[in-house]
Amino acid sequence: MSFKYIFRDLKGKNGIDSKLKQPIEQSCGLGHSDFHFTPEGSSSSSYPVVQQSLWASLPPELLLDIIGRVEASEITWPARRAVVSCAGVCKSWREITREVIKTPEECGLLTFPMSLKQSGPRDSPIQCFIRRERATSTYRLYLGLSPALSGDASKLLLAAKRIKKATKTDLLISFAANDFSQTSDNYAGKLRSNFFGSKFFIHDCQPPSNSAIQSHGWSWKRISAKKVAPRLPICNYNVGTIAYELNVLRTRGPRRMHCTMHSIPVSAIQEGGFAPTPPTFSCGLDETLCPLTPSSSIFRAKTKESIGNTSEPLILKNKTPRWHEQLQCWCLNFRGRVTVASVKNFQLVAAVDPSLDVPASEQDKVILQFGKIGKDIFTMDYRYPLSAFQAFAICLSSFDTKPVCE
Repeated sequence: MSFKYIFRDLKGKNGIDSKLKQPIEQSCGLGHSDFHFTPEGSSSSSYPVVQQSLWASLPPELLLDIIGRVEASEITWPARRAVVSCAGVCKSWREITREVIKTPEECGLLTFPMSLKQSGPRDSPIQCFIRRERATSTYRLYLGLSPALSGDASKLLLAAKRIKKATKTDLLISFAANDFSQTSDNYAGKLRSNFFGSKFFIHDCQPPSNSAIQSHGWSWKRISAKKVAPRLPICNYNVGTIAYELNVLRTRGPRRMHCTMHSIPVSAIQEGGFAPTPPTFSCGLDETLCPLTPSSSIFRAKTKESIGNTSEPLILKNKTPRWHEQLQCWCLNFRGRVTVASVKNFQLVAAVDPSLDVPASEQDKVILQFGKIGKDIFTMDYRYPLSAFQAFAICLSSFDTKPVCE
């Protein structure tokens, strides 16, 4: 008997009526353009009923086979909404989904919000695009090749809002399109610049695996203790620093930048290396609703090994462009992903010490590339060991004005 008839039989016997179906779809994110989950213990009276239904009492072997087939058959967004819905049915489904769904490094796919804080794939980059809205000073990151090819199927991953202050500029990064409060569950982190716009600091609300990185408790000064839940992000961890060098050619020459990733050791790009990721997703969205929370013994062993090699952080530098005599401009090979000349365009590669045992292929591999393809439309392609959040923050630094460097 096929699984379609098994599901039909269960639906006929136990049934999920229209009143029960709606909260399930809301908690799973069905029909919604953004990542959205309903935390456990919500006020919805229908949710406990789902836990006691026959859907929750399916044999684990059968449930594992069902979710495994759903995962194998759905490889792109928005088709992966079925995988998200499986994780939102009940606790038993969520636990099985946690074992089936792989990380972006392993499968090259983004499924849950936790994927945005995990390293990208090693072999091929994840292709995204950024849309800039000048009127509202916001930037939105979408999953897809370009707006023309993705259309309405483009998936919103992250959004950022620029807040100009007297001595610095903050770009607040959120999982939602219009919620940029640092006390919100959707808060992911921020990018902060110095007064001259030559240095930027990436702050993550999620504590990294590297315990040596200290938090900066700026937010708690502005928030009343009575209004803050224990899991709300009230700390910011400096996981990266972006520095732009002085350019003697000003706007006529290419920018030079260095990115020091404090949360990624240089051993991550060595043979057998591993980039540590947060062990839990304790802030923002409920970690129990994020099946990609690493829990296996293999992950814990790799994380422990990586933490021991965090004395030397990974440093990324922009690839030096070459001067094209016929075109009379600086050029880089973006492989068709960038079509408009701009001083913002860049490619980042690893800057490693020759004494380190790093393969030549890893040294020449483009980890992050960013470029313009239209008015206020930019492409962003990233890969291991960067995450979507880290790559997005680096690209946001390219938008800010730099009076000292240019």
